[in-house]
Amino acid sequence: MKFSQRMGITPSSKVPQIDSMDNELLSGLWNVFHNGFLVGISPMIGTINMGPLTDEQIHYANALWHDFLKADVSKIPHFSNELHYFLNQFIFKKEWYHVLDFIEYSVNYVRVNEVNGVSHEVLEEQFNIVLEREISGYRFINGHLAPITNKYEINELTESLTQTESFTALKGCNIHLQSALQKLSDRGNPDYRNSIKESISAVESLAKLIAQRPGDSLGASLDRIKGVINLHPSLERGFKQIYGYTSDEGGIRHALMDSPNCDFEDAKFMLISCSAFINYLIVKANKAGIEFQNL
Repeated sequence: MKFSQRMGITPSSKVPQIDSMDNELLSGLWNVFHNGFLVGISPMIGTINMGPLTDEQIHYANALWHDFLKADVSKIPHFSNELHYFLNQFIFKKEWYHVLDFIEYSVNYVRVNEVNGVSHEVLEEQFNIVLEREISGYRFINGHLAPITNKYEINELTESLTQTESFTALKGCNIHLQSALQKLSDRGNPDYRNSIKESISAVESLAKLIAQRPGDSLGASLDRIKGVINLHPSLERGFKQIYGYTSDEGGIRHALMDSPNCDFEDAKFMLISCSAFINYLIVKANKAGIEFQNL
């Protein structure tokens, strides 16, 4: 703690920032964006640069105006210092959720485009350091700003997303996980019901693949693979019960349920639990000699 905090002159802790941002958080996000991104697309941006936009700046600005701002591209600034000022004002003047939308867009711009001197992994890591330091309620996970802050939960989810990206056979599982995360992370209109559905569907997709029975349910697939991959009976029963929770008459997946009682904690629990189970199944399958690249 600082001297003033130790003496009780200034607060020693913060309230978690879930639907707001203080100036320290905004400044930290701007500093990461400036040093980690803007400097990368224009090494002169840190100085008083009155010159025209670089090719990298033009490409980013056009994408930003067209895809994110959905504004008239003829209004894009012509000079680097003008673009710099516009982006600075966007972060410091817009509502907190627009700021998160903006940095999320910029990180994914780097993920999709080859930007000289800029790594989306490093950018996400640096943003997460600031978000954690300033007690924000959000963290970057695989390009999404998600309301998940526990490091172990983030690691579990990141591992499942990374592993299922590695093989074509696991593409279906990965799509369900990405969809579950996206629906949970939608700050404007979160869809907890369908996030839960996508989470359990990710497990179901993997179990069907291991069982080589695409028409089976999750329960039937677990019955078929438990001897093959040495699945512990308690885990098998536990996930069957979770699957039952999502499949019965009052459950999440029932097509006629118009307004199921689903909250954030339900969807988060399901996403993390399913991610952990997917990681477990992949390891067990590998130990049993199942090679996903051949499926």
